[in-house]
Amino acid sequence: MKLNKAYTLTTASVLAIAALATAAQAEPKTNMMHQWAQGSEAAAIAKLGEMFEAAGGTWEQTAISGHTSNTLAKLRSDIVAGNAPAAVQLKGPEIAEWNSTGTTANLDEVAAAEGWDDVVAPELTSVMKPTGSWVAAPMNIHRVNWLYSSTKILNELGLDVPKTWDDFNAACDKIVAAGHTCIAHGAADWSDATTFDSVVYGMDIDLYRKAFQEADVDAMRSQGMIDAFAQLRKMVGYMDDGINGRSWEQSMTMTMTGEAAFFLMGDWTVASANLAGFKEGEDYLCNQTPVNWGGNGFILNADSVVFFQQSDPDYIEGQKLLASTIMSPEFQVTFNVAKGSIPSRTDVDLSKGGFTQCQQQGLADLKASVSEGTLVRSMAHNMTVLQKFRGAMMEVITEFVADDSITPEEAANQLADAVELQS
Repeated sequence: MKLNKAYTLTTASVLAIAALATAAQAEPKTNMMHQWAQGSEAAAIAKLGEMFEAAGGTWEQTAISGHTSNTLAKLRSDIVAGNAPAAVQLKGPEIAEWNSTGTTANLDEVAAAEGWDDVVAPELTSVMKPTGSWVAAPMNIHRVNWLYSSTKILNELGLDVPKTWDDFNAACDKIVAAGHTCIAHGAADWSDATTFDSVVYGMDIDLYRKAFQEADVDAMRSQGMIDAFAQLRKMVGYMDDGINGRSWEQSMTMTMTGEAAFFLMGDWTVASANLAGFKEGEDYLCNQTPVNWGGNGFILNADSVVFFQQSDPDYIEGQKLLASTIMSPEFQVTFNVAKGSIPSRTDVDLSKGGFTQCQQQGLADLKASVSEGTLVRSMAHNMTVLQKFRGAMMEVITEFVADDSITPEEAANQLADAVELQS
C-alpha cells in the first residue's frame, strides 16, 4: 500500500507539474468570428488583430458577411459539432441566451484583476454579466439615433436642423419643393428598422420601451404605433426611387455631397464619412434624430465579444489575452476612433486620441440621456428582444417601406401578429 501511495503521490506531482508546464508553454491563439467584412468595420477589427499579435498572440478571424442570423447559424453549427469558437461578436439578448446553454467561458478572473466593474458603463454591465459573471467584453457604445444633414442644402434653403417630427416634415416639404431629395436611404431590413427605431422613439418613448424592449403586442397594435407607421409612410415619400439595392454607404454619400438633405443612421457613419474625406461641419452636421418630447435622447447599440469554453490551453490563454486587449484603454481608443463609436470604458478622455466632435457630442448626449432617464437600447440592432422577434418585426417594417398599399393600421397589426407567431 505504501508503494501504491507513493506511486500515487508521485504521479499526482508529475501531472501537476505537467499541467503547470503546459500553461506556461501555452501560446495565446484565437479565431474570432464576426460580421465586420468591409469598410470602416473591417478596418476597426483589423486594429484588434494587430494589437493581439503585438501582445504575443496568434490571430485568426472568420468573417461572416450579411445578417446576424448568418453568424448565429454558424455558431450553432459549430457548437453542435463540438467545435465552439473561442470568441464571437454577439450582443444584447443573444449573450444571455448563449450563456444559459452553459457553453460560455468565465472571465471573472481577468475582469477582477483589471477592475472592469469600476470602468465599464453601467448600462452595459448587466448585458455582459447576464447571471453575475463576465462572459463578454464590450468593445464600444454606438448611438443609433443620429441625423446627418447636408450643410449645402440647409444653407441653400436657410433651414435649421429639425428638432421634432413636425419640423422634419416641414423641412422635407421645402426641400422637395426646391428639387432635392430629402432623405437618403438604402432599402435593407436593418436600415429600414434603424429609421423606424428613431421614429417610434422620437414620437413616444414609452411606446418604444413597451413595444421594442418588452415585445408588448398590445403596444404594437396601439394608436401610437399606427401614428409611427404613418410618419414612416411620409418619410418613404420623401425618399427617391433608387433606394432598392442602394447601400448605406451610398446613402451616406448622397447627403455628404448635397444630393440629399438628411440621412438617418448610427455613428458608424462618422467613421465612414471621415474615411471618405468628408468633413464634419463643412459637408455634414450630426444631431440627434427628432424627438417630440424634448430633451436628450440616446438609442444605444454596443458591440461585444463573447467567449466560449475551450479545452486547448493555447486558446484558453488566447481568450485571456484577447479580453484584456479589448478592455485596454489603448484598444478602446484605437478601435472606437476607427469605428465612429465611443468607448465602453468611462475613463477614456475623448478630447484626446483623435475622437471627432460628433463622438464627443455622443458621449455628452449619452450622459445627459442617462441623467434624464431617456436611454433605451436598440431593437433594430439586436439589443432588446430575441432575434426571432426582431427578425419578425424587421420583416414587417421593410415590407411596409416597399409596399405603399399597406396602411399604417395594417402594419401595426401585422407587427403584433408576427411577434405572436414567434412566441
